[in-house]
Amino acid sequence: MQNLGNFKLPHFFNYPPYFTLQPVRDTREKQIQLWKDLILDYCRTQKIFVIALEEEFPLFSNPVIERSLTHESRDAFLSALVSEGRAEWMDKGHRKCLILWHRIQDWADILLQFAKDNGLEDGVVTIEEIRTGIESQGTELHGIDRTILNRALKLLEQKGKLVVFKGTSADDEGVKFSL
Repeated sequence: MQNLGNFKLPHFFNYPPYFTLQPVRDTREKQIQLWKDLILDYCRTQKIFVIALEEEFPLFSNPVIERSLTHESRDAFLSALVSEGRAEWMDKGHRKCLILWHRIQDWADILLQFAKDNGLEDGVVTIEEIRTGIESQGTELHGIDRTILNRALKLLEQKGKLVVFKGTSADDEGVKFSL
């Protein structure tokens, strides 16, 4: 079994046909499911939130077997994630994809748990402290994509769980939890 840094790749990664979209529907469905799982797992463990279709991405090629995914294959696998709500196209041309290894509701739940674990009930914290602060180190929130974090915060704000205070810049936006 091959590794990509500290990530262990599945056996199918060394099977050349999986780098070509399969023509038989049942085989293609299995192939797409394997790739969706691989992309989500890799992005979660490596904390990757955006995949650009036109740029190099480690999963999209395997130099050991001299195979790379075509643009059509990349688009098919990412579009399958989009159709399941596990990703979103960031542009109309489908060139960049926001990967949701947790759905927005799940990120919102993680945020609430973070607030409880850190005694932030009725406390104020900046968005940057959530993303990069000492309290978030070692958690899934550390380094979270700002777009995803803002959407989770907005969801919690709509539910009355917090209030977001706009600052003079993106770095000084605050969040007051009311759990």
